[in-house]
Amino acid sequence: MTRTTATLQAIPNGWQGTRATLRIMSRMVRHFKKDIQIRSLAQNIVSDVPGHKNWTAQIKALHAYVRDNVQYVRDVRGVETLATPIKTLETMQGDCDDQSVLLASLLESIGHPTRFVAMKQTTFGPFVHVFTETKIGANWYPLETTEKFPAGKPMRYAGKMVEHN
Repeated sequence: MTRTTATLQAIPNGWQGTRATLRIMSRMVRHFKKDIQIRSLAQNIVSDVPGHKNWTAQIKALHAYVRDNVQYVRDVRGVETLATPIKTLETMQGDCDDQSVLLASLLESIGHPTRFVAMKQTTFGPFVHVFTETKIGANWYPLETTEKFPAGKPMRYAGKMVEHN
């Protein structure tokens, strides 16, 4: 897997395309969570977090970094585009899947479990958005990065598809 280039994938339509996209995103996270640039950035972001083993504050710091610094830019019209987290850091731009891959890679690089949630706005509609969740204790917490939502804000959706990293 290349570190710096964006990836354009031939993705099927419908729920199969959503499932394929989530699997590719999970593979990226499994690969890039071990990247020294990703781990170093995560460690730097959480270096000022007060307290010993303050997992919630670490998660909030990483979430805020991606939410507040990566500009939302849509995919190529009519093409599902997936950027590596390295590419997203180079451009500091990306859509919901690019931001989710970056955040999940940062979280996983310092030991926080993650998963992706694709969501539908209507019961019979297409999947239109993806965000990262992380587990604190027994609960999964949503981490929306494309809006100025705080970490853990519940997301409203009519249907979802989950992919664990």
